[in-house]
Amino acid sequence: MRVTGITANLPVADISAARDFYTGYLGLSVEGFNLGWVANFRSPDGAAVIQLVTGDATAPHDSVISVHVGLQIDEAFEEAKRRGYEIVHPLTDEPWGVRRFFVRAPDGNVINMVSHRDE
Repeated sequence: MRVTGITANLPVADISAARDFYTGYLGLSVEGFNLGWVANFRSPDGAAVIQLVTGDATAPHDSVISVHVGLQIDEAFEEAKRRGYEIVHPLTDEPWGVRRFFVRAPDGNVINMVSHRDE
């Protein structure tokens, strides 16, 4: 599996209320998407990216990071199972255009392993 990107998922109570700090103060002025419960912001050059999350829409846990693996999502899922890692959200094609699963790292962190349809 090849990781193509990692995005921090920051828990917030209200995306609209948090937006000014991350866009106005930190300068993450490009809104990649906003689904109401998760919004993606990045710097104009794309070097810095974060996601603000109020609570995952379909998973029982929130994740601390999203790990992008492109077309290798099925391979990543099988490898996680082979290694005996806990799958906390099954491999799922989500209605907003991603294929993903959540795995719990041995340290307890929940990781969103994700593939976007446009990758």
